[in-house]
Amino acid sequence: MKEDIEKRALLAAKLLIRYNATVRKVAKILGVSKSTVHNDLTWRLYKINKGLYKQVRAILDKNKQKRHIRGGEATRRKYFAKKEKASLQNSGII
Repeated sequence: MKEDIEKRALLAAKLLIRYNATVRKVAKILGVSKSTVHNDLTWRLYKINKGLYKQVRAILDKNKQKRHIRGGEATRRKYFAKKEKASLQNSGII
């Protein structure tokens, strides 16, 4: 495995652990795709550092358990914003 890929995998793991972040957030910080980060954090990290992998796996599992809640909140905010905009348009403010 290339050294720069290993470094990216370790950096992604450290970011995920330090900031208790999601795969999306880590991908945005590193400027790579979610798939790349997910591969780095699962099978590449497992080959590089199994101890770090166990810590990352715990965070990934926790995030997976909570994702339906985050998705529901995002949908609620989306429709609330639409409702607010329609209300402002109807009242002539916008």
